Amino acid sequence: MFADTLIEKLQKSQHLVILTGAGVSAESGIATFRDALTGLWKKYDAETLASEQGFRADPALVWGWYEWRRKQVLQAKPNPAHYAIAQLAEQLPKVTLMTQNVDDLHERAGSHNVLHLHGSLHQPRCLDCDQAYDLPKQADSKNTSNVESRIDPPHCYDCDGPIRPGVVWFGEQLPVNVWKLAQEACRECDLMLVIGTSGVVWPVADLPNFVNKDRGCVVQINPNITSLNGLASYNLSEKAGAILPKLYAAAFT
Repeated sequence: MFADTLIEKLQKSQHLVILTGAGVSAESGIATFRDALTGLWKKYDAETLASEQGFRADPALVWGWYEWRRKQVLQAKPNPAHYAIAQLAEQLPKVTLMTQNVDDLHERAGSHNVLHLHGSLHQPRCLDCDQAYDLPKQADSKNTSNVESRIDPPHCYDCDGPIRPGVVWFGEQLPVNVWKLAQEACRECDLMLVIGTSGVVWPVADLPNFVNKDRGCVVQINPNITSLNGLASYNLSEKAGAILPKLYAAAFT
């Protein structure tokens, strides 16, 4: 099912980089960002719900939407792809896991030190002073089943400023340290798995180009054709939850 050369590269990898996108979370039933703009939310454009300008204009609307999304995430469970990725980290000397997803399914599956390139729904911070804020483990109980709930955001313990979602909004840069670590890992790795990402969201889409062509290679796992097909040395055209457990078993069992 898999090329012998791919299995050998995986078995001998000294530094594996894994990049996951929305397709991995979608297999757990989590809507992609655009898909989340459905139902009652379809009358709002993305910039209204995912920008500092939109948050300042109507913080209760924006916070309510993100609490609704967080509730969907908390109700979801990791899928076989998440668990297979965590297992790979137990077999190899070094694995760097980075994700475009803003959920915590990798962590719940057992992965550690995940680089959240686009931030996290579970790591909000103060809009004014940038202080981190601890959310309750459950989403706001004020009827988040109503997707159009308006929920006033909490306020900072230090400066009383409004707490904003911990995701990267339109017009914002990626977290500087996270982005630096991601670039360094891609430059250093000998193998990169790119899983369930469309390859159209920049600058993350550029990360596979950082892999050194002389000592590393890129593997794409995606049921759809993407812009990465030409760059990848191997293209595995299946859903992550179906093929990653098989890839792990072929290499390590």
